Amino acid sequence: LACDEALLDAAESGEGSEVLRFWEPTCPFVVLGHSNRLATEVNAPACERLGIPVLRRGSGGGTVLQAPGCLNYALILRCDGAPDLATVTQANAFIMGRHRGAMAALTGEQVEVAGVTDLAIAGRKFSGNAQRRKRRFLLFHGTFLVNLDLALVEQVLPLPSRQPDYRGQRPHRDFLRNLNAGADQVKEALRASWAAPGSSASLPREQFEHLVATKYSRAEWTRKF
Repeated sequence: LACDEALLDAAESGEGSEVLRFWEPTCPFVVLGHSNRLATEVNAPACERLGIPVLRRGSGGGTVLQAPGCLNYALILRCDGAPDLATVTQANAFIMGRHRGAMAALTGEQVEVAGVTDLAIAGRKFSGNAQRRKRRFLLFHGTFLVNLDLALVEQVLPLPSRQPDYRGQRPHRDFLRNLNAGADQVKEALRASWAAPGSSASLPREQFEHLVATKYSRAEWTRKF
């Protein structure tokens, strides 16, 4: 979470550039959206009983479970002077349209952009995404479910207080699904879609460590709402 913000800050300051980054969790943890209320969006007693930490990210969107079987990505894109990225709405449409096409080509299934920034097949969500903008660059990041234990989602997350219309109050087990593709396949499809190099970008480590120490590891940030 801190790395995504550090990469955005580095690009905005002129010390970084456009990036496509992937990461996968090795253990479960819950992530609140920037303005989500912990008391209503998380089953805190279940998380405590199962030893699952709760964190908060800097972008909007809903609360999610991160765990093995989730593939996460972060896009840092220059938005000043880019008509397709000029506003939140335009960037959502442009990026989600590109990802929809990439996943449809990969799976051979009819993929749809649902809600605002979800990807779904037959009305079941397999990818959620969020955006954060600065003056010159934006961060667009999200998750692809490839082999997530959906039963664990049921245990730690209540139904969200805000839901897209297409969800129809369905429980997590009936609303979510895993993609019929592996993490490596999804990575290659996204790299091809963005013409991104396969080499690793350098991490702005000093800023990353500063954000971990002063923000993302602190209870006052996680429990701010």
